[in-house]
Amino acid sequence: MRNTTQCILAGDIGGTKTRLAIFNVTGLQLETLLEHSYPSQQYASLSAIIEEFTGLHDYQPIAASFGIAGPVRDNSVTATNLPWHINAADIARRFSIRQVALLNDLEATAWGLRALNEDDFHVLNTGSSNPAGNAALIAAGTGLGEAGLARTGDSFQPFATEGGHASFSPGSELEIELLRFLTERYGHVSWERVLSGPGLVNLHEFLCTHRNRPVPDWLQQKMRSGDPAAAISMAAQSGQDALSSEALELFVHLYGAESGNLALKMMASGGIYIGGGIAPKVLGQFTTGAFMSAFIDKGRMRALLEQMPVRVILNDRTALYGPAVFVTA
Repeated sequence: MRNTTQCILAGDIGGTKTRLAIFNVTGLQLETLLEHSYPSQQYASLSAIIEEFTGLHDYQPIAASFGIAGPVRDNSVTATNLPWHINAADIARRFSIRQVALLNDLEATAWGLRALNEDDFHVLNTGSSNPAGNAALIAAGTGLGEAGLARTGDSFQPFATEGGHASFSPGSELEIELLRFLTERYGHVSWERVLSGPGLVNLHEFLCTHRNRPVPDWLQQKMRSGDPAAAISMAAQSGQDALSSEALELFVHLYGAESGNLALKMMASGGIYIGGGIAPKVLGQFTTGAFMSAFIDKGRMRALLEQMPVRVILNDRTALYGPAVFVTA
């Protein structure tokens, strides 16, 4: 017999992994009843993962919600970094769930902020938060996502954007050369091409070419045998490879620059949140001042940006919390 507990099925659908959870939701309090992670690329569809997940429990959720990287239209989405097309109505019929919602992954993360506490953040800039102001969220991981949080009364109303695919804009001679390098490879160069796991690899390859220096054999082996971005990051943080260190420094600088761009476009006087899987893993690089230096370097708008709070999200389950918060909001 199916468990009739009033629970929610929530999912964080990423290009690398998909996490599903069953939550019991009371206000903003989330009780995790079951959670499991799946390697996304090994499955033909989200439905295939849900099917496997349902075999692990006997709960019958009253609603389901999923955050996915990609533009959601009419509760349907073609994932950006996966060969999946997801339709909420199809999932509802197949799994007998009354209400199914699809959210852009950054919109989902923005909803998840409501379930966090102060210990879930690292403050890069205290600033002076405007309680009546908007906020914004940027997150580099497998891709680059951006979202807005419009102030409505006493709370924020998250909304999705596809700002990560806006055109990259160089701010120095080196970055102009980077743009030329990536234009030859991709044609259109978006911010995601430099601010993501694959983006860090692009930066490293560019610097190797630009400096005319080969990748050390030991690093090539690590990059081939695992996640190349993780290998570059580890080589940088350990000080084992100078070009990896330069690539990571450039990555953090560009992250700050685009975060500042987003802050201005959203007039985010309520604060900027840095999400995604990369920032917490290289947090020491973010605290050197390089990020904030690039963030505020906007000419006449410098004083405005200096007043904006900037916080890194440390809780890696925020994007999983968000869909559950959304369907109960």
